[in-house]
Amino acid sequence: MPRVVLFEPEIPPNTGNVARTCAATETELHLVEPLGFEISDRTLKRAGLDYWPFVQLRRHSNWAQFYEQQQLQGGRLIGLSRHASDSYLDFPFLDSDWLLFGRETSGLPPLPRSACDHLLRVPLACENVRSLNLSVAVAVVLFEALRQIKKPLQHSDP
Repeated sequence: MPRVVLFEPEIPPNTGNVARTCAATETELHLVEPLGFEISDRTLKRAGLDYWPFVQLRRHSNWAQFYEQQQLQGGRLIGLSRHASDSYLDFPFLDSDWLLFGRETSGLPPLPRSACDHLLRVPLACENVRSLNLSVAVAVVLFEALRQIKKPLQHSDP
């Protein structure tokens, strides 16, 4: 199952929305600190609603600690960056991939970017729009990865 990694996220509602997506898809969420907010922040909790108990959350105190853990567990580190030339739509995802997303204001800095096995972008039709909201970008890339690896998403109505 692919994993979602947020590198030093800054905006609580974005992280909360990503957490909700991860809960819905049963995807591990890795947060690389420092965070731009307290994990107990009410806007973070509000965005994640009452789904936090269903989030497989892993926190890493810094990039080096995360990277060591990722290397031990194996799998490809796939960075998402507006500066990448390859589209996520043309990329063959694997079950063991780690989907790495950068800060909302500055993206992935050079060190994490250089550690990635592949860099991908989410193509946008309007050149005046720099990027999508972090939580939207995570959702579209994660759902494409799940579609490709044919991870069944099942929901039973009450």
